[in-house]
Amino acid sequence: MDAKAVLQFAKENECVFVDVKFLDFVGLWQHFTLPIQEFDASAFEDGMGFDGSSIRGWQPIHASDMLVIPDPATARIDPFPRDRTLSIIGNIFDPITREPYSRDPRYIAQKAEAYLKSSGLGDTAYFGPEAEFFIFDDVRFDQTRNSAFYFVDSDEGQWNTGRDEQPNLAYKPRYKEGYFPAPPTDSLNDLRNQMVLELMKLGIQVELQHHEVATGGQGEIDVKYAPLVQQGDNLQWFKYVLKNVARRNGKTLTFMPKPLFEDNGTGMHTHQSIWKDGENLFAGDKYAGMSQMALWYIGGILKHAPALCAICNPSTNSYRRLVPGFEAPVNLAYSSRNRSAAVRIPMYSMSPKAKRIEYRTPDPSCNGYLAFAAMLMAGIDGIENQIDPGEPLDKDIYGLSPEELAGVPSTPGSLEEALDALEADHEFLLRGDVFTEDAVQMWLDYKREAEIDTMRMRPTPWEFALYFDC
Repeated sequence: MDAKAVLQFAKENECVFVDVKFLDFVGLWQHFTLPIQEFDASAFEDGMGFDGSSIRGWQPIHASDMLVIPDPATARIDPFPRDRTLSIIGNIFDPITREPYSRDPRYIAQKAEAYLKSSGLGDTAYFGPEAEFFIFDDVRFDQTRNSAFYFVDSDEGQWNTGRDEQPNLAYKPRYKEGYFPAPPTDSLNDLRNQMVLELMKLGIQVELQHHEVATGGQGEIDVKYAPLVQQGDNLQWFKYVLKNVARRNGKTLTFMPKPLFEDNGTGMHTHQSIWKDGENLFAGDKYAGMSQMALWYIGGILKHAPALCAICNPSTNSYRRLVPGFEAPVNLAYSSRNRSAAVRIPMYSMSPKAKRIEYRTPDPSCNGYLAFAAMLMAGIDGIENQIDPGEPLDKDIYGLSPEELAGVPSTPGSLEEALDALEADHEFLLRGDVFTEDAVQMWLDYKREAEIDTMRMRPTPWEFALYFDC
C-alpha cells in the first residue's frame, strides 16, 4: 500500500484511531495513538515528532527531537484496542538532516538487506525464527535494600501435583517431558490456537504450534520464513499478539530465556538462507545437500558466534540457558540432524527449496531486526572470505570425552564475555555502514551500565544459601 491506499484502508475499516509503533534500541515496541482525523497524507512526508531522549539507547536530552515516518506497507488493523485502530510501523529520522537514524533497529535491518544486494551474492535473505515462550498464571518479583525474590506459577506446572485445587485434576507435564503431549496434559492448546488465528488475521503465515519440552506452560509457534525486514516486523507482531492474547485470557506470557530452574530454557532457533532470482543458493552437492556458499556462511556464523551472542543472546538471563553440559547449543560446531550443535542443517526435506541452516544459539530476548542483520553480516563475511567451518560434528556432543570436547569451541559464559567479544570483533558488522561504530558502542555501553553493572551489585537468594554461614 501507498499513503493514499492506507488512508482508504482506514476509512473502509471504519478506524477511529491510528497507532504508530517503532522499536527502541533494546527491543521493545513503543507506540503513540492519535485520532484518525489527525492522520493524513502529510504524516508520510513530514513525519511526527517525539522525544528521542526518553527512548533507551537513543538521544541525549540536548538533542532529543526525532521524527517517526510511517511505512505504508506495514499498515494493519490492530486486533486488541477496544476501538477500531489502524496500526502502522514507523521509521526513525533526524528532523534536522532528514537522514534515517543510525540507531533505529529497523533501519539497520534495511541496510543489511541492501548490503546483501549490493554485494551481488544474492537478492533475498530469508529468516525463520522459532521463538519459544512460557505462559504463566502468576508472576511476582521484587528487590529491595534488604530482600529479593521471584515467584512464577503455572496451573500445569509439575510442582503443583500436590496443590489443593479443589479438585486437582493432575495431567501436568513432567519435568523435561512437555514436548508434544496431547490434551489434557497439554492444557494450553486452545490458547495457542487463539494466538495462531490472530497472527493469521495479520497476514503472518503460521506453520504449526505445540507444547515445548518444559513443564509450566512452555510453548512454540512457528511462522513461515520471510525476508529479513519483513520477518523483523513479523517478530514484533508475534510478541505483541502472544502477550496480548495471553493477557486477554487472564494469563501472562514471557520470552525470558530461563525463567525456571532445572528445566529447559527458551530459545529462538533461527533458520536462514540466501536466494537470488528465485533460486536457493544454499542448495548444492556438498555436505548434507548444501552448497559451498552455505558452508562458508556457516563458517562466518561460527567464527563470529561469540560476538553474535552479544546481540542474539543479549540478556544476563540468556546465559542461565547457555550452560555447558546441558541441552543448550553452546558448542560451536555444525551438523546435519544433530540438535546438540550450534548450527544444524535440517534434513526433513531434500528439496533444494528447503535447504537452509538453523542457528540454534539465539533466544527471543533479542531485538529481531538487530539479530537477523548481525547473523546475515556474519554469514556474508564467511562467504566473502571463504571461511572454512571445518569438519561436521555428527556425534552426540554431550557424549564426547573431555579430550574430544576440548577441541570444540563454545559460546561465552556470560553477557559480559559476549560484550567483550563484540567489542573485539565487530568489523564485519560495519561493512556497508550496516551497523555504525556509534550504534555498536551504544549497545556495549547500555548493556554494561544498565544490565551488567546493576546485576553485579545485587545479592541473590542463592548466595545466602551458599555463603551466609561463611
